[in-house]
Amino acid sequence: MTLFWISTLALIFVGVFFIILPLWKARAQDDEARRDELNKAFYKDRLAELEEEDAEGLVNNQEELITELKQSLLDDIPVKEKAQQDSLNARLFILPSIIVLVAISYGLYFKFGSIDKVEKWQEVSARLPELSQQLLDPESAGLTDSEIRDITLALRTKLYHEPDDAMGWLLLGRIGMMNRDIDTSVGAMKKAYALKPKDTEIKLGYAQSLMLSGNEAKAEQAKQLLREALREDSTNLRALSLLAFYSFENQDYKGAISAWKAMQMLIGPDDSRYEMLVRSIERAQSKLNPEATLEKQAPVTINLGNNVQLPKQGFVIVSIHPADGSPMPIAAARAPLSRFPLKIMMSDENNMIEQRKLSDMESFIVRARIDQDGNVATKSGDWYGESEVSTLGENVSLSIDKQYQ
Repeated sequence: MTLFWISTLALIFVGVFFIILPLWKARAQDDEARRDELNKAFYKDRLAELEEEDAEGLVNNQEELITELKQSLLDDIPVKEKAQQDSLNARLFILPSIIVLVAISYGLYFKFGSIDKVEKWQEVSARLPELSQQLLDPESAGLTDSEIRDITLALRTKLYHEPDDAMGWLLLGRIGMMNRDIDTSVGAMKKAYALKPKDTEIKLGYAQSLMLSGNEAKAEQAKQLLREALREDSTNLRALSLLAFYSFENQDYKGAISAWKAMQMLIGPDDSRYEMLVRSIERAQSKLNPEATLEKQAPVTINLGNNVQLPKQGFVIVSIHPADGSPMPIAAARAPLSRFPLKIMMSDENNMIEQRKLSDMESFIVRARIDQDGNVATKSGDWYGESEVSTLGENVSLSIDKQYQ
């Protein structure tokens, strides 16, 4: 607010100057004083004329005329005193005029100038780094609608003065997405990407805004950006998530399933997002094959025996075999070695041979084995477990508590 007070005081001083100037100028150029001088000059001229007329014998009462002339001059003395009084009154009027000017100016501004909004805007501008960090932090509680509006104003002001701030444009683009203002989001993200095309966060933000635009050409551009980001870092969860969303929305259900399964491998079953990915995969599978209902799937829950010591690294190999115990699996899947119990959904997506489908089996058994070296062959010391004979649609439960000898 310092700049505000300095600028308003400067304007007040300019106004005061224009109030004082005419009053002071009127005092310096006193018309009554000038009239007095003219009267004196007129008196002298008239007195000289009377002397000439007396010398020529044209007047008989010279003394009376001179007395009248003097009296007319004296009549102007009260007028001069009045002029001096008027000048004094004008000087006394200066101070009240200044007070009225200041009172009216600030009064009108405080009434109609929205100073509270200006103060709020300056406060938010000062908090812009803090609010920006909160907006970028996915684990934060988020911003209120009021804070979103404030940060938008502060960002637009900042970007007006600093148009090369790529992170500022990224933030504005994210706010646009939060407010469902896709045009603003795409425009801001595009400027951020133009400034820093190699920044992964900006690249993914631009891709997300393009996906939400509803334009087919822009959506295809988004897909290319996501694939480019995954070529640079195949473990980027956000890029995989966006690619899965894009694939699902464009009815590429196999692509969506592939991306979600890659995410499952990266986060592990102990992550809170794992179950959500399971449901997403199930939804995509049902879209891919409407006949693959729950009756043609096998939900499997794997527990760990109390006597089992998990290795530092490895996987859980889950396989489905015919009910007669045949070693050749019909379907198989691999999950990261993590917290138990482990839940996994087996379906035709996990078939080992296209001609032999899980959905065609009337009964089966499920085996689970802890694998440490990635070799599909079992070896002595491997921990494993096996279920009872089950059917499709039935919840299968087993425990890893045995060792190969």
